Amino acid sequence: MFHLLGALPHQVLRNLAIKYGPIMHLQLGEVSLVVVTSPDMAKQVLKTHALAFASRPKLLVGELLFYKGTDIVFSPYGDYWRQMRKICLLKLLSAKNVKSFSSIRQDEVRLMIEFFRSSSGETVNVTKMIYQFSSSMICRSAFGKVFKEQNKFIELVKEASRLMEGFDVADLFPSLKFLHVLCGMKGKIMDAHHALDAILENIINEHRNNDELDGEGFLLHC
Repeated sequence: MFHLLGALPHQVLRNLAIKYGPIMHLQLGEVSLVVVTSPDMAKQVLKTHALAFASRPKLLVGELLFYKGTDIVFSPYGDYWRQMRKICLLKLLSAKNVKSFSSIRQDEVRLMIEFFRSSSGETVNVTKMIYQFSSSMICRSAFGKVFKEQNKFIELVKEASRLMEGFDVADLFPSLKFLHVLCGMKGKIMDAHHALDAILENIINEHRNNDELDGEGFLLHC
């Protein structure tokens, strides 16, 4: 674990691989980590023995933010995960559904182009605009329309992404439960979870109570 402190992780792992070979075992606190650094070893892990490595690590952010890890990203490989994947492929990512969202994609592209045109001569944060474009397109595809809390929802998704990308030392010592509170990560995750959950609950209830919603969306077909 101490090998990774104070330097760029990918450079440290490269140097360790030069010394110890293409497959290494690192002990990060209470967590065992296998590192592979060659195409042949990557093929062994990702293809030949894919099922043995298919499950995701059990992280606090997955447990708290995604309903005890029951989403498709953090749930362990098994019957439940396969069923979730099947639902996504058939109900959300089928060729028919993807094609049905083409008008949404075209409209969002139009809005983005109009924004760039209206901002002629001004400094524009392109990264922010691309993120806004993709997030708005996903929200409209999922929920069937632009909803009143969409901007807040997108900001919360960004916050959730930051929490997932961040380093939490407590995840390396899962038996020491107090570390999650001491490091402050648990409170941040729960705040994001409650805020996201409230918005999603409102959207679901609105769809259940309104039979005349316009547009096309994933929830309209559920």
